[in-house]
Amino acid sequence: MATKKTTQSTSDSGFSEAELAAMKERAAELRASKGGNKKAAEAERCLETIAGMNQPDRGLAERIHAIVLSEAPHLDSKTWYGFPAYARDGKVVVFFKPAEKFDSRYATLGFEEASQLDDGPMWATSYAVLEIGAAEEKLIRKLVKKAAG
Repeated sequence: MATKKTTQSTSDSGFSEAELAAMKERAAELRASKGGNKKAAEAERCLETIAGMNQPDRGLAERIHAIVLSEAPHLDSKTWYGFPAYARDGKVVVFFKPAEKFDSRYATLGFEEASQLDDGPMWATSYAVLEIGAAEEKLIRKLVKKAAG
């Protein structure tokens, strides 16, 4: 009988160990955000999170981070559930979820409700990311610019 990976096993609560860890990270982020110099500390935590990733997630996160800073410099870098995220007025607009985080096949570029991607009655809010070539970079730039308003 095969054993489950630790990131996939569930606790009595029904959440996997990885999901519980993400919730604990979010709680720590909220506690840390109450101190002074909050934005600088959150931006530093975002960079530390990216630096701590394994490849290929780190390379993808670095590219997305550079794109967001270029296209939407008014968004604040932070972490959100342990992911690199970018917010406006404290609300997450765009985030990067590394594949490794939940032992997924692909990383995810996601957009939250504060993004301005609305397009009729239905639109995409997340994208699987395996690599970022010229075409993907162009699309990410367009999405981030629109989402950030």
